[in-house]
Amino acid sequence: MSHLLISAAHKSSGKTSIAVGIAAALSRRGVTVQPFKKGPDFIDPLWLARAAGRDCHNLDFYTMAEPEILELFARHAGGAELSLIEGNKGLHDGVDLEGRDSNAALARLLGAPVVLVIDTRGTIRGVAPLVLGYQAFDPAVSIAGVILNQVGGPRHEGKLRAALERYTDVPVLGAVQRDPALEIGERHIGLIPANEEREADSKIARLADAVSAQVDLHRLSEIALAAPLPAAAAAPPAPPAPPAPDLRIAIARDAAFGFYYPGDLEAFAAAGAELVPFDTLSSPELPEADGLFLGGGFPESFMARLSANAGLRASIRTAIGAGLPAYAECGGLMYLARSLRWNGERHEMAGVIPGDVVMNERPKGRGYTQVEETGRGLWPLQDGTGGNAPARFPAHEFHYASLENLPGDLTYAYRVLRGFGVDGARDGIVIGNLTASFMHLRDVRANHWVERFVGFVRERKQSRA
Repeated sequence: MSHLLISAAHKSSGKTSIAVGIAAALSRRGVTVQPFKKGPDFIDPLWLARAAGRDCHNLDFYTMAEPEILELFARHAGGAELSLIEGNKGLHDGVDLEGRDSNAALARLLGAPVVLVIDTRGTIRGVAPLVLGYQAFDPAVSIAGVILNQVGGPRHEGKLRAALERYTDVPVLGAVQRDPALEIGERHIGLIPANEEREADSKIARLADAVSAQVDLHRLSEIALAAPLPAAAAAPPAPPAPPAPDLRIAIARDAAFGFYYPGDLEAFAAAGAELVPFDTLSSPELPEADGLFLGGGFPESFMARLSANAGLRASIRTAIGAGLPAYAECGGLMYLARSLRWNGERHEMAGVIPGDVVMNERPKGRGYTQVEETGRGLWPLQDGTGGNAPARFPAHEFHYASLENLPGDLTYAYRVLRGFGVDGARDGIVIGNLTASFMHLRDVRANHWVERFVGFVRERKQSRA
C-alpha cells in the first residue's frame, strides 16, 4: 500500500499545485494514483481527481471516527499503485491544541511519510531551522523529504540545497522554480474549481511538465513504497452491488454547481437512486425525476447566465411548488432564493425561497458546524443518539452569502450549536418538500443523510402513486 502525505509549513505554500503536478506526472507514466484530501474541501479534490483520473476522497477527523478513516483509505488505496494524500493548511495546524486533528495526526494514523512543500520566497539559510523545528516538534512523524517551491533561480536553489545538506538529514526531492504560469487562479473563497476553469487540463499539463522536470519522481515513489502499512491495512469487503434503481434524482452538475463528495454520490446508488445530471446554465427544463439535489458551487460567478435561463428556473420553481422532494446546499440554496446580489449587480434566481441573497465582503459562516434536529424536518430523524434527545451531527460551511428579507414564520430543520447557518441560530429552511441549508452534509456513519433523503423521496413517490 504505497502512500505518502504532501504537506507544508503553512497554507498557501503551493502544496495543491505540487500535489496536482505529482498526480498528473505519475499518471502520465502509467502509475495508478489514488488521491485523498485531508479535511472538508471540494475544490482541491476536483483538481486532484482531474489530474489522477480517479475520484478524490476526503479524510476528516471532525466528521469521521479514526476507524472510518482507516476503512475508507484502505478501500480506495487498495486499488491503486500509489496513494497521494494532500494535507490542509500546515503540517501541525488544526482546531485541537494537542494536534489530534492535524495533518501530522493523519500521517501517524496512516503510517504515511510526509513530503514537506516549502515556499522559499524570502528565505535562504532559514530553511534549515524551519525543517529542523518541524522534525523536532513531533518525532513520530516521518518527514521523508522536502520539495522547494517558488524558487527564485539556480543561485537561490543552490543556497537552499546547501543549507539543508549542511544542517539537516532531510533530502531535497525537488526544486520548482517560480513561474506564474503554474499558479491556479484564486478568488474570494479559494482556488477556482477545476469544473469551472476552462483551461484546467492545460494548467494540469503545465504542472505535470514542471514536476516531471524538477522533482525526483523515482525517489518520491520509493519513499511511498517504503511506507509502513496503516493499522487497518486490509481493505474491507467490497460493498454489495447496488440494487436496481427505483428512483431518479435530478442533480445539478455544471460549472456553477460541482461541490459533491464522491462517497455521497455512491450512497445514492446504494440507496436505489439513479442520479440524472442537468446543467443549470443550459438545460431548458428540469429532467423527469422523483427528487432534486442542488449541491454547492459558485452561483455568484454565473448569476447572469443562471438568471438568463428563465425556462429552467421556472421549471424548478413549478416542480418544487408541486411537491417535488428537493435538497439544496449552500450554492443550491442561493440559486433557489428570489435574487442574488454581488458586486453591484442583482439577478433574479428561482424564487422558491422567499428571501434575497447578498454576497458579503467577509465570510458569514466558515468552518466546522454542529447542528441539532428540531424535529420539524422532512426526513426521518437521525438514528443512533439513544433516548429521546434530539439528534446532533457534524457538518461544515463556508459562505460569504447571507439571506435577507426572510419572513419570520419559516420552518427550520436544524438548530445551530456551532457555526452560523442561515441566521446564527438555525439552518435547514423547510418549504413544502424542500430542505435548503447553508451547511454541507457528508454521508458518514455520524449522519447517513443520503439514505434518509432517498427514503423521504421514495415515501413521497409512493404516496403520490
